[in-house]
Amino acid sequence: MPETASRGCGTGNACTFGPASSAPASRPSGLLLASAVRSAPIHSRIGVGLAGGFYPAPHRYELFLSVSCPRSLRISITLGLLGLKDSVATTLLTHPAGTPEGFAALRGAYEATVHHYNGPLTAPALCDRWSGRIVSNHTPDILRDLAGLLSGHDEACPSPLHPPELAADIDGIRELLELGVTDAAEPSERSAALDVMEHRLSLHPYVCGPQLTAADVDLWVTLVQPGTAGFLCGYPRLQEFVGRLGDRPAFPYANGVVAEAA
Repeated sequence: MPETASRGCGTGNACTFGPASSAPASRPSGLLLASAVRSAPIHSRIGVGLAGGFYPAPHRYELFLSVSCPRSLRISITLGLLGLKDSVATTLLTHPAGTPEGFAALRGAYEATVHHYNGPLTAPALCDRWSGRIVSNHTPDILRDLAGLLSGHDEACPSPLHPPELAADIDGIRELLELGVTDAAEPSERSAALDVMEHRLSLHPYVCGPQLTAADVDLWVTLVQPGTAGFLCGYPRLQEFVGRLGDRPAFPYANGVVAEAA
């Protein structure tokens, strides 16, 4: 099956490039998080596309994740919920001086994917260990591929984290959280978004109904970010939600590995 890696600048976002090896060792931006600065966007998929994409196989893929990165935390939790921790390798990146081998491997993957690449590195990144190339550094696509073919799910057997009938709802909740529940959001916008989540949890144990979905992962990660706890006063169901999901094995595991390693 042919395998391709496609890339292109995201809509409205300029690609940011910088020297690969000229940064001083004390500079912590050898890894520039996807939430801060974009490198070359790489949007290949697992088993998707006219050329066939990268086909799923156990132990073929590796994820590069960054400490204190909400997107990496979402991916780490998803790995645990889907039972993929043993079949998809994970490399946790801290500071270039602290994890030099991990940064060297990620740099090599970018160079193998983009000719003469000398830009910044971003994580999360899903890499193909067979070819040494990056499949994707686009978090939504990585999450969909983890919940899809990499976990043995497809259209005939949908993933419980991404049921097709809830796809629009899950995407809408993610957008609402990304825009409304941040330090930069206006207090009225933040309150409105939290009111919506509180109301949803008054109707069901999870955001989209009786079963846990990717929307719950998005909400939990949003609510445990530094500084967010102060927003939850007056939202008892959201506070209970954070504690209840935090008791599940996948959540404290991810929180400890990704968030506390900084």
